[in-house]
Order: sequence, then structure tokens, then C-alpha cells
Amino acid sequence: MSDYRPIDCSVYDQYELAIMRRRRLMLGWRDEAGLARLDRVSPVDLRTRDGEEFLVFVNSAGEELAVRLDRILEFRDAQVGAREPG
Repeated sequence: MSDYRPIDCSVYDQYELAIMRRRRLMLGWRDEAGLARLDRVSPVDLRTRDGEEFLVFVNSAGEELAVRLDRILEFRDAQVGAREPG
């Protein structure tokens, strides 16, 4: 059984808007090893797998990654700088 915790719908909606508007984000998250990461990313999709939701993005090195939504610590519009809780 997964330890996934669904996120608030309003936060999910903000990810969707960033994808539709092709807005870059400063994204902070914990990777699978529990290490904190921070990167400027381009979100490309939201996916669900085995009851867990993921943000798919291209990182600053050009790699496509997926992070579970409940592992996102914070995000902000890279152009504006306003922080949003993850």
C-alpha cells in the first residue's frame, strides 16, 4: 500500500495552469532518497499511476523527470517569484 497523500485541488489546478501557459517554475521537492532538490523546471504533464499523482517536467539539464505531487515542498513562477506551498 502506498503512503501517497493527495494534494489540495487548488494546488493541482496551479500545476495545470503552469503547464497550459508554458510557465517555468522554481520547484523544490524531495527525491525518492529523501534528498531536497531545487531546480528551475518546465512542467509538461500531470500523470496518475497506481493511485499516485506526478508532475512531469524537464529540468535545467534537459532531462525529463516525474516527481510525486506530495513530495513537492514548494513552487513559484520562475518569472514572478511568488511562492506557493506544495
